[in-house]
Amino acid sequence: MRVVIDTNVFVSSFFGGKPRKVIELWKKGEITICLTPCIIEEYINVLQRLGLEEEPEIGELIGLLAEGYHISFITKTSSLKIVQKDPAHDKFIECAVALKAEAIITGDKGLKAIRDYMGIKILSPEEFLSLFHRSK
Repeated sequence: MRVVIDTNVFVSSFFGGKPRKVIELWKKGEITICLTPCIIEEYINVLQRLGLEEEPEIGELIGLLAEGYHISFITKTSSLKIVQKDPAHDKFIECAVALKAEAIITGDKGLKAIRDYMGIKILSPEEFLSLFHRSK
């Protein structure tokens, strides 16, 4: 299953809970993460801003990203104007459309309010995990 993971879920995975379970699915090779340079840059900027760059798990994640472990990557996407309240979140939808992801996993209320875009489900980590385990 191809998914786009919003920065809030990626960063929250360092603190445990459902976001960590999503990242563990990726580490086990059960899902493929769809990425663009903008998304990776945002992941890194937020982790640095929060002072998490020294966390041991960062090295592991960067290694997996660098080797392309269960990743689909695209350098350019079409520009969309979907998320009215926070246009910065459009990059996640753009990535999902370009790489034909099945879901966007997010904790952002504005993005979640869309629920579905061109057949791409926009789900919380909890909703995604429930859907993922039902489809197994």
